Amino acid sequence: MFIVISQSNPDPMHRQVTDQVKDAIARGLLRPGEKLPSIREMSRELAISPITIKRSYHDLEQEGFIVTRAGLGSFVADVDFKALRDDKAGEIRRELERVAAAAARYGIGPAELRKILREIQQEE
Repeated sequence: MFIVISQSNPDPMHRQVTDQVKDAIARGLLRPGEKLPSIREMSRELAISPITIKRSYHDLEQEGFIVTRAGLGSFVADVDFKALRDDKAGEIRRELERVAAAAARYGIGPAELRKILREIQQEE
């Protein structure tokens, strides 16, 4: 299974599951039409409540990442990758805005932030 639940992660468990399924879809690890484990199977594998998985699957369905067919299970939807990329870019922008505001409080300006970002990219 591609999902790892971390107790040290500040996000709730259902959000961790949801985000990791989205990431797996975005990276092509899960393909359109691919069947997901049942709620009970995933709950057992991750050792978390079925209610948590049910909430994650509900959120994924509401956001258009999966479709559920009664009696058959849940499947990866045919996802609009441009919309997915735009959504992720928005998340990253909000995070960078938060980082930029924190940096400004300590007198770290845009030039130094760009330098730090370049260093991080070179390390990878």
